[in-house]
Amino acid sequence: MERIPYLGHTIYRWQVGPSTFLALPEKGARLMHWNVTLGDGSVRDLLYWPELEQLDDIAKVRGGNPILFPFNGRTYDRGEMGIWRADDGVRRPMPMHGVARQGDFRVKRLDERGFSAVFVPGDEAKAAYPFDYEFVVSYRFEANAVYVELELTNLGQAPIPWSAGHHFYFNLPWSEGLARKDYILEVPAARTLRRNESGQLVDGPRLQARETLDNPALIDTIHTALRGHQFQVTERTTGARLRFRTGFSNTTAKDAAVVTWSADDKVPYYCVEPWMGPPNAPETKIGLHHVGPGQTQKFLVDITHG
Repeated sequence: MERIPYLGHTIYRWQVGPSTFLALPEKGARLMHWNVTLGDGSVRDLLYWPELEQLDDIAKVRGGNPILFPFNGRTYDRGEMGIWRADDGVRRPMPMHGVARQGDFRVKRLDERGFSAVFVPGDEAKAAYPFDYEFVVSYRFEANAVYVELELTNLGQAPIPWSAGHHFYFNLPWSEGLARKDYILEVPAARTLRRNESGQLVDGPRLQARETLDNPALIDTIHTALRGHQFQVTERTTGARLRFRTGFSNTTAKDAAVVTWSADDKVPYYCVEPWMGPPNAPETKIGLHHVGPGQTQKFLVDITHG
């Protein structure tokens, strides 16, 4: 592990076998980049990170792995966007994708295989999510894999709701000369959903078990009713794969979701996002989890390249 100056900040670089990882733990607990050196000496960039001139507003950077907490996507209350209603009936503001991706973190663990960072809520986070809790993001880096754990501990006296997730930006294509049509997504989902303008979940497009990533129907689609908790993206010409696996600790995996998204068909990234549940969970209650007083819940994701 080494420290590297970057746009007025200090980031960290890990070399684990053929894999190189870059991260900025104190700002959003953001994993920024992951690449793998192949046997022929070439480098495959897996996690996308753009060229930047400044890093003052990391929440707006489309790259790496923004952490979505306490809720994924947009929240609504009776059709009003950016609001959520808690169990106490109080309506509160909630930014899109929550408050962690733009928030500060305190490093709890930093070693040769990764880090753990504790969320430090600012005024915005306290107004949006006024609970007594500890939220920790932990990464473990392996030779051809990354493991990430979201952990929420309830330090208060009442249950805390959450439905968190990840917004991985993957470089696409991985190999020169290829296009999105050369990549196959396999998600064992029995149902797809979309969110309408009032925040309600509606039926999504009909999809096959194997879809190429050039299918426009995949954009902004929620894959749920998962038959198992593994899914993958495969490069057809080489057979190279990213294999995803998700897990839950002290709560059910019911209503877990995978979201596929990209800004358009020209950008050099494609997002495959493991979520604890669909967007607007506080209102729909679909994919909403509650952590009891004194309890801890975890959402686990690992991604393997091979």
